[in-house]
Amino acid sequence: MSFNLIIDALKNPNGFFASSPLSLLCAAFAAMFFVFAVIYSLKHMKGRTGLWRYYIYLLATFIATLGILFSTTFVLLLVLWGFLGLMLYLLISFGNNEGTPESARKSLVIIGGTDVLLLLGIVLIWRIVSGDTGLSGFLHLKFGNLAIPLTGRGQIIAYLCLASAAFAKAGAMPFHTWLPDTARDAPVPVTAYLPASLDKLLGIYFLARITLDVFVMTPLMNTVLMALGSLTIMAAVMMALVQHDLKRLLGYHAVSQVGYMVLGIGTGNPVGIAGALFHMFNNTIYKSSLFLAGGEVERRTGTSDLSKLGGLVKAMPLVFAAFLIASLSISGIPPFNGFASKWMLYQGIILSAGSGGLWVLWLVAAMLGSALTLASFMKLIHTVFLGQPSEISQKVIEKKEKSGFSTLLPLTVLSLLCIGLGVFAWKIPFADYFSPEVKGQVDFPGIWQSGLATMMLISGLVIGFLIYLVGTLKKARIVEPFVGGETLEKNPDMRVSGVDFYKTIMELGLLKGIYRWAEKKFFDLYVVAGKFVAGFGIIFSFMHNGILSRYFLWFIAGLVVLCIVLI
Repeated sequence: MSFNLIIDALKNPNGFFASSPLSLLCAAFAAMFFVFAVIYSLKHMKGRTGLWRYYIYLLATFIATLGILFSTTFVLLLVLWGFLGLMLYLLISFGNNEGTPESARKSLVIIGGTDVLLLLGIVLIWRIVSGDTGLSGFLHLKFGNLAIPLTGRGQIIAYLCLASAAFAKAGAMPFHTWLPDTARDAPVPVTAYLPASLDKLLGIYFLARITLDVFVMTPLMNTVLMALGSLTIMAAVMMALVQHDLKRLLGYHAVSQVGYMVLGIGTGNPVGIAGALFHMFNNTIYKSSLFLAGGEVERRTGTSDLSKLGGLVKAMPLVFAAFLIASLSISGIPPFNGFASKWMLYQGIILSAGSGGLWVLWLVAAMLGSALTLASFMKLIHTVFLGQPSEISQKVIEKKEKSGFSTLLPLTVLSLLCIGLGVFAWKIPFADYFSPEVKGQVDFPGIWQSGLATMMLISGLVIGFLIYLVGTLKKARIVEPFVGGETLEKNPDMRVSGVDFYKTIMELGLLKGIYRWAEKKFFDLYVVAGKFVAGFGIIFSFMHNGILSRYFLWFIAGLVVLCIVLI
C-alpha cells in the first residue's frame, strides 16, 4: 500500500503535494543543511567503507524531508515519516565497527513507537471528520484546515498521539533520551544533519501544523504545551551542566532548545508562535554549527572527553570563533539570532498572561534556561579552547594542522547567519512567512531594534582591543608568582579542568536525588519501557511453564471470571 501510494503521488503530484511560505522556507533550510552535510562529510567521513551507501542515505533523507514538508495527505506523511526513522537508524549505525550502537536501536524504538501513535491519531481523525469509511477516503485524508475542536475524548487522544510523534522527532520530553545518545555515537555530519537540523525542522513544523491547522486549541491544552516546554528547557539544561562529553553535552542542549519552541507554540498568540517558528530556524543554524565545530575538535584530538581537552584555540582559531558565535547565539546574547527569537518568545509568554497566572513560571523557566545555557557554554569554551592545553591538545598544537575548506565553509556561512539574523531581525517579513500559520497578521512582531545595541557592542569590543594594544606597548614586568598564581607551564598538575565546573550542584538537596535517578535511567522512557516489557515476560514465563496443573488452575480462574462477568 505504501509503495502504491508513493507511485500515485508521483503520477499526480497536485493531489498529494502543495506548498506554503513556511514549508518553502523549511525546504530551503533543509537543502542548505544537506549541502553542508555533504561538503563536511568529504573530509570527516573519508576512509570509511561503503561511502556510496552513506550518501544515498543522506539524499533519501533529504527527499523524504521535502515530501513531508509539501505533503497534503496524512497517510503519505505517515509513510515518509516512518521512512525517515529508518534512515536515522541506518545513518547512526553507519561506519560503526563495533556493530549497531544501542543509541540506534533506542532511536528506532522511540521514534518507531510514536509512529504507531501517529497512525492511531490519523485513524481517529479519519473517524471524526470523514464520512467516507472506505480505504480510499482514508488514503486521501487531507492534512490541512480541519479545525477539529478539542472538546471530546477522541479529539484529545488524537491530538496527543500526533503531538507525541512531533515531540519524539524534535527530541522534546519525555521522548528525548535518544538524542543525547545519538549525539555521542553517530558520525558528526549525521548529528549535525538530522538531530540538530532536519528533525527539529520537521518535528516543530508538524507540531505547529497540527496545533494551528488541524485542531482548535483550548486554554488547558495550551497550558499543557507550555508546561512541557518549560520542563524540557530546565531539565535538559540542568543535565547539560554536568556532562563530561562534548557531544553529549551538545545533545542535551539540543533537547533544551526544543522546549522554547514548544513553549512558544503553547502561548497561542501570534508573537509567541512566530517566535517559536523563528527560533526553530535559528536553532538549526547555531546547533549545526556547534556540532560541526565539535566534530572538528574530535577529529583533530581523537576524543570528545572534556577532561582530555584544553587550549585548542591555538590550534584551531577559526573553529573557536565559529564555536564562540554559536555559543553566544544559543545562550540568547545580543546581537545574535538566538536573542532575537527568544526576545519574541518572552513577549509571547507575557501576552499569554490573560489565560492565567502561570505565565510567570513559564517566563522564569525561559529566562533562567538561557542563563544556565550561557553558564554551561562558559564551561565548555574554557574546557575545550581556553584552558591550559592538555597532553593531547599540546600534540595537536605542535602538529600545526589547518582545518580544511570542507570544515570552514559551513562554519563560516552558519556563523554569518547567526550574526545577520540577529542584527537584521527587524527586517524579516514575519507577516508574510508566518501569518498563514498563526491565523492572522503579526501586527506586533515583538522584534528588537538592533541598531543602537549592535553599535554599542561593537564600540565596546573596539575599545577593549585598544586597551589590550596599549597594554602590549610596554614589555611586561617579570615578577615572582604569588600564592595560587604559579606558572602553569612549569606546574602541569595545576591545570584547572572545566569538567569540575558546577559539580557542586549535583550535591544540592533535591537535585542530588534527581541526578542520582537520572544516572540510573529513571527518566529514560526507553529503559523504563524495556523493564516494563521484561516484567511482563517474567509473568508470562511463570504462567506458561509447561506444567499441566498450572494450566488447569488458570483455566479454572478464567472460567470463574467469565461466570462473574456474565452473571
